[in-house]
Amino acid sequence: MLQLKGKVAVVTGASRGIGAATAKRLAQHGAAVAVNYFRSETAAGEVVATIREIGGTAIAVQADVREALQCEAMADEVKRKLGPVDVLVLNASISFPVVPFLQYPWPEFEAKLTGEIKSAFFCCKAFVPGMVERRKGSVIAISSGLSRHPGEGFCAHSTAKSGLDAFSKSLALEMGPHGVRVNVVAPGLTLTDATSFLSQKEKDVSALMTPLRRNGLPEDVAGAVLFLASEEARFITGAYLPVSGGILMP
Repeated sequence: MLQLKGKVAVVTGASRGIGAATAKRLAQHGAAVAVNYFRSETAAGEVVATIREIGGTAIAVQADVREALQCEAMADEVKRKLGPVDVLVLNASISFPVVPFLQYPWPEFEAKLTGEIKSAFFCCKAFVPGMVERRKGSVIAISSGLSRHPGEGFCAHSTAKSGLDAFSKSLALEMGPHGVRVNVVAPGLTLTDATSFLSQKEKDVSALMTPLRRNGLPEDVAGAVLFLASEEARFITGAYLPVSGGILMP
């Protein structure tokens, strides 16, 4: 088993979907987990309760990760309640309309781009210095296969996630000498609330195009995050790991 006993992890946007599955998986393997949420206090509390029911340690921490001061306050709270952070999972994703480019309003396009990058930048500013000080840590950004292969109507999402990929590579280069690893996990179509707007036909078509012949589950992505957070991945940094059943082979 991949062990995280004694480690502290923060998962942003962890009240549902991939974030919730990741928080639970890290806790199952011994990490004390901070479950970040923005508005969904009840859902975050349910994730914490589930972790505690299996004997794990978890707290819910509210913060809008697009705001620097709120990220700093979250870092202070997590350190006070759980200890120094070893693992940071950048999972919070900014909602966006699925609209063709010619119909895309600039304010919503801009909100997706800046929100996505702000959330990664401010969280790293809040948590990475502590990792550098202790010369160990793992940052895992949740991107998307659409950052490499765009889809119609997803121009804002593809652009934002491409920026997140580039940011993560730059961080991996700069933080490597300080013992901090930075990697990207890129899910394919994953069955969560965020993809519930897709029709069953669209999901079935995607599954048929996937070598493993199914859509992804949040737990599939959580497993990849667990690996990258563990010591088994101690010599991996700057990687882009597709979790897509083979539909994306970079």
